[in-house]
Amino acid sequence: MKNTIQTDVIIIGAGPVGLFSIFQCGMMGLRCHVLDALEMVGGQCAALYPEKPIYDIPAHPMISGQGLVDQLKEQAAAFDPAYHLGTQAQTIKKEDDYWHVTMSTGQTLQAKSILIAAGVGAFGPKRPPIDNLVPFEKSGAVQYFIRQRAAFQDKTIVIAGGGDSALDWTISLSEIAKKIILVHRRDNFRAAPDSVAKIDALVAAGIVEKAIPYQLKALSGDEATGSLEQVILSHLDGSEKSIPADILLPFFGLATDLGPLSNWGLNLHKTHISVDPTSMETSAAGIFAIGDVADYPGKLKLILTGFSEAAIASHRMRALAFPDKVFHFEYSTTQGQPGSPSHTK
Repeated sequence: MKNTIQTDVIIIGAGPVGLFSIFQCGMMGLRCHVLDALEMVGGQCAALYPEKPIYDIPAHPMISGQGLVDQLKEQAAAFDPAYHLGTQAQTIKKEDDYWHVTMSTGQTLQAKSILIAAGVGAFGPKRPPIDNLVPFEKSGAVQYFIRQRAAFQDKTIVIAGGGDSALDWTISLSEIAKKIILVHRRDNFRAAPDSVAKIDALVAAGIVEKAIPYQLKALSGDEATGSLEQVILSHLDGSEKSIPADILLPFFGLATDLGPLSNWGLNLHKTHISVDPTSMETSAAGIFAIGDVADYPGKLKLILTGFSEAAIASHRMRALAFPDKVFHFEYSTTQGQPGSPSHTK
């Protein structure tokens, strides 16, 4: 079929679990094409917390979000995956034993298996209800994702929110910022107790200032250039105050959406896809789901759980791709490193 690309596995989602799936599929002799709505690989790790430390990756006492993504991409590169970034999977249909996925580019991918590693789905920040946000967003005076921590050196920063992201970045940026004001509507944070204790210590030391109970009201500055001068806050009693600021970081969570995937006829539980944990297969034969988007009894939403699910799914997808072949399970130590003479498919 014209404009159709044939492969063994179509992976939807290029976050950490999707990237590790490329490696697992490669070890099974499966070729992969990978789609992601973002313009870069890495999912939330790259978009939301590239410099945030992660502590529960085996053999890494600590690794940054971007560091993890970089190593996973390097590991996957041995199998020469094809990436379709800034691209959504839109419609699917099955003909004979093959799934056909139409992409937002107009091209079609064809494979016997689809692996959904879409995490929370397409996501974007929940934006504060402020009328003149756009010019300050364009200039970078208002940011929702932190990609380069060093860019906040010696800045006066207002951080709004009461969850883990707000507190984690307050703690991290307090090491380099000129001043940080943490804004929340109540003195009760939805974050790890250790983070709350650290915030209290920073406030006591005069390093961080809390503005509670306040909410964001408006922004003041030069809208032509996007230069922020003040953040106006509204107290719960109706009074207002203005805070000098160079940058506003609102951390109000993510707005997530499965997008076209929700119309694929899969067995959905709210925004999650129900799967058989012994194979990670969904209610549609040949379509698998792993990572945060997958749901089954006892599910743990951890990156390392997603890695295990990738291995489980890849073995089942190999059987679909090569139904007439007999396979014997091998560890990577005996199978060989990809590209080495001892590597077997």
